[in-house]
Amino acid sequence: MKKTSILVSGLVALAAFLGAAAPAAAQDGRIHTAYAQISGQTSIPVGHMEYCQKRPYDCQPMAAAAPVALNDDLWRELQDVNNHFNTTITAVSDQDLYGVPEFWTIPASGYGDCEDFVLAKRAELIGRGWNPANLLISVVMQSNGEGHAVLMIRTDRGDLILDNQDGLIKLWTDTPYTYLKRQSQAHAGQWVDILDGRDAVVLATAGY
Repeated sequence: MKKTSILVSGLVALAAFLGAAAPAAAQDGRIHTAYAQISGQTSIPVGHMEYCQKRPYDCQPMAAAAPVALNDDLWRELQDVNNHFNTTITAVSDQDLYGVPEFWTIPASGYGDCEDFVLAKRAELIGRGWNPANLLISVVMQSNGEGHAVLMIRTDRGDLILDNQDGLIKLWTDTPYTYLKRQSQAHAGQWVDILDGRDAVVLATAGY
């Protein structure tokens, strides 16, 4: 999909997000599914654990933060960041790129796998002033059983997903994944389980 087409589609989606009144969402129950429900602390993905050992400053406790109050400018900023990295990074597996199954890093060579896309987008948004407590690396299961990583953005319109496999930013419930776990909102170096009741699956992918 061309970048201009992605942008136009994104602006149409923006109208849908910002045009729906929050009270109406609360009345019809949508507000309850707009946010992923979490349970207790869980295991840290191996790749992220190694990333934190090398970059402890990026894996620190985080102050509590209300979800981002989404407006036109912030939505366009999300679109800009998502489109930029989706179109400037070429997806390559860690095995092909580094010769190891998992290696999480912010890509500097123009190549990376799904976790690297997420780390790059998260770092860029933090650099633009977004609160890291609302930018949560999340691990999901694809329909083919393979693991994947996306960036979950906590907003007043629900949990939105930035995904290198899709140019459109969507609510987490509108993506084709089963959600397994994500970074804790309280600590960037800790992870919590996601209670995704839509499918009962067990993650079997090594490294997650």
